Amino acid sequence: MKAVETKIPGVVILEPRVFADQRGFFYESFNCRDFQCLTGAAVTFVQDNHSRSVSHVLRGLHYQVRQPQGKLVRVAVGSVFDVAVDLRLQSPTFGQWFGCTLSADNKRQLWIPPGCAHGFLVTGDQAEVLYKTTDYYAPEYERSLLWSDPALGIDWPLTGEPILSSRDQAGVPLAEAEVSS
Repeated sequence: MKAVETKIPGVVILEPRVFADQRGFFYESFNCRDFQCLTGAAVTFVQDNHSRSVSHVLRGLHYQVRQPQGKLVRVAVGSVFDVAVDLRLQSPTFGQWFGCTLSADNKRQLWIPPGCAHGFLVTGDQAEVLYKTTDYYAPEYERSLLWSDPALGIDWPLTGEPILSSRDQAGVPLAEAEVSS
């Protein structure tokens, strides 16, 4: 596996070695020792999540003010534009975002450390997103940043209006966001 650093400290793209032939493919999607070596993050994953979404669905930008979750995100079906926003107050990149395409074809994964918000836009007909988390989902601590906040300036690859949940429509701008140190 290969690690690609991003402009946000701790946010890392992981590119697996894929063994493919006429029968199909095989790759190791997670190896604790390699993950820790490549990311420098000694974490324990406690929950696996799987979502399925149709084209133009935008989920996020979600984070938890307590019990922050680190997320290791990959796509098993389709493709998404995956985004991390740094909400760590002491970080030199606080309020900045990073985005990349994750797809069933490229088999990339994105490690998003605790303290970052996460969201994605489905860029194909549909997508199945799988992600591991370092803490449990805690709805009482979950918050949503406004996906279209001009202060963030996320360059979503939109080809029309996104499909949003009511919670994501009610996301708050970064200037009003509750963040923890």
